[in-house]
Amino acid sequence: MKIRKLEKYIWLKICPILYKFSPEVASKILFLFSKKQRLNLKEPKTFNEKIQWLKLYWQDPRVSKCADKYEVRKYAEEMGLVEILNPLYGVYDNVKNIDFENLPNKFALKCSHGCGYNIICKCKDDLNIDEVKEKVNKWMKSRYAHVAAEVQYDRIKPRIIVEEYIKGINGHPPIDYKLFCFNGKVNFTMVCEGRGEAEYPQFNFYDNDWNVLHYYNNLNQINLNNRKHYLEKPESFKKMKEYAEKLSLQFPFVRVDFYEINEKPILGEMTFTPTGGIDSFFDKNTDLLLGNLIKLPAKYIN
Repeated sequence: MKIRKLEKYIWLKICPILYKFSPEVASKILFLFSKKQRLNLKEPKTFNEKIQWLKLYWQDPRVSKCADKYEVRKYAEEMGLVEILNPLYGVYDNVKNIDFENLPNKFALKCSHGCGYNIICKCKDDLNIDEVKEKVNKWMKSRYAHVAAEVQYDRIKPRIIVEEYIKGINGHPPIDYKLFCFNGKVNFTMVCEGRGEAEYPQFNFYDNDWNVLHYYNNLNQINLNNRKHYLEKPESFKKMKEYAEKLSLQFPFVRVDFYEINEKPILGEMTFTPTGGIDSFFDKNTDLLLGNLIKLPAKYIN
């Protein structure tokens, strides 16, 4: 673990320099650094390779729009899907403009231009406002593209959004349903349970008939934890699938994430580069299998 932390520290120091020189070079070095193999961009075959190809060579403006935690709401509205949006309390360009006193006791705060920029407030009395402001200010000044050379995030205006708190069962975080969409069709769903409260959150995969898919590398510790139990299909899965296919129709690949509240789907986000295109948890056969599902379009460099 110490070695991994050191590797991450070194990478975060050199990535901004490499990215400024060339996002393609930065991607190739990160791929080699993380997966111990060369990135094939000329003839990509695996899921990870094609995700890398798409982020570099298919820069449709709708990708950045839908990767934006705020603009994706507008995209859903344009698609006539306002019913899947979590209620919004406010959107801000600066954390100093947030009136925390007038926010409800529970809420979710996010930055629009990256991943992991989230603060889930379960009780405002326990919230250290000064620490929140310091953390959010740091996020707002960051360039998330420097983490994994995900160029779509460089075209997103940094903003802060505050949404309604999504409650899970018995005080646990809500279950996250991640629908993997290939050319407008849902192929399978990854279900994440226990994120934010367990050392090893559970990740399990299901096909559209809710049969278990063994997609993770059997040598991975997270995979071993996953074998403890599986979840029932959510009541709203049929609607999730319909919504995901409508939202994903214009894209070669996108993962559309939902929560289920009162048996209704609530949109979480749309993700175009899962794990930055360097996912090490898929076994080799799965990486190739999923890669075959992505039909690469003509290059579009914006």
